[in-house]
Amino acid sequence: MSEDIPAHASPPKQNSGQSTAPSNGTAPSPAQEAAKLSASIKSHLKGRALVLVGLMGAGKTTIGRRLAQALDLDFVDADAEIETAAGETIPEIFENHGEAAFRAGEKRVIARLLTKGPHVLATGGGAYMNAQTRENIAQHAVSIWLHADLDVLMDRVGRRGNRPLLNEENPRAVMEKLISERYPIYELADLTVDSVEGTHEHVVEKLLIALNAYLTTTPAKETSK
Repeated sequence: MSEDIPAHASPPKQNSGQSTAPSNGTAPSPAQEAAKLSASIKSHLKGRALVLVGLMGAGKTTIGRRLAQALDLDFVDADAEIETAAGETIPEIFENHGEAAFRAGEKRVIARLLTKGPHVLATGGGAYMNAQTRENIAQHAVSIWLHADLDVLMDRVGRRGNRPLLNEENPRAVMEKLISERYPIYELADLTVDSVEGTHEHVVEKLLIALNAYLTTTPAKETSK
């Protein structure tokens, strides 16, 4: 894939620019570079989790799994944890108890997961809209917004039928409304990475570089456990 994927931290900063080549003059292999990048990220997490936020279809689960694999961290899907705790699927929770009950359970589950130390956590599209959840994430994690355009989102969510918020006559209009409401809040995340059509591996590569730049230039306190 030739198209570059923009990725930026807030505020954007540059790396030190020091050479990564070994002292014998031999250029490091891609595997060595990847291992060094992973080690740098993990050493600077300071006990924090990595939390992926964004709308349905942004790729939080797929990219999150690959990110966790690259960093040798556990991957956790918040929606799956909610279903386990409730003994019901997300659509069943919405149908049987309503969205308010789902959001309350979502807040409790994410608060619990954030105390588990370093891991990659994919959250549902509405989770970051809750002010208390955003504060918990800020205290215990680095937040990463996977940004995607409307057409990309609609193409992806159209492949799955388990999206309760899109069970309407005009799901595209619903998605447009969600974008207008949620994107200004998602912009509060520590990092933004564009999730576009193409290989997820390329998105993860850009994400790792942006994440390392953010962690190595932003002071962080050790999280309490």
